[in-house]
Amino acid sequence: MTDDLVTSLSPLLAAEASAEAYASGVEPGDLEQAVWLRLLERLEAEGPPPDPHRWLRSAVRTEARRTRRRARHEQPYEREPAGVADHDPEQLALTAARHRALRDAVRRLPGRCPRLLEALLSPRDLTYREIAGELGISQGNLGPERSRCLGCLRRLLAPEVAAR
Repeated sequence: MTDDLVTSLSPLLAAEASAEAYASGVEPGDLEQAVWLRLLERLEAEGPPPDPHRWLRSAVRTEARRTRRRARHEQPYEREPAGVADHDPEQLALTAARHRALRDAVRRLPGRCPRLLEALLSPRDLTYREIAGELGISQGNLGPERSRCLGCLRRLLAPEVAAR
């Protein structure tokens, strides 16, 4: 009986979950799992629903609403959890190594890209106007130039990232 019910409801559940999932900010598979769990709980407590297709559609909508409500109430951490050390020596060493690798890659870029990206990465947090003045280019050309330089940097780093 249960196998027949699962087999008959699977295509409908997949379609309903797919239709509701993205508006809820959840993966369709997660929504399907939640509904299957609800069905199993129901089968154990009350037996099969009188109209399984109608029950399934209702259950999918209920789970989607529950997910939306939960997402509204969840708040991200403003900081890392208390157990995560900000000054962990291993983490500091890895971060320093990543920064060195990035700066080395930036220095290998063509044209004025190294100067542009160094200005963008500067701890002085320069504005576009200041960077344009420093490089002697118009502020309007800075965005397209930055995009070209970042594209070059991506292509340069892709083999190095893949090798790791």
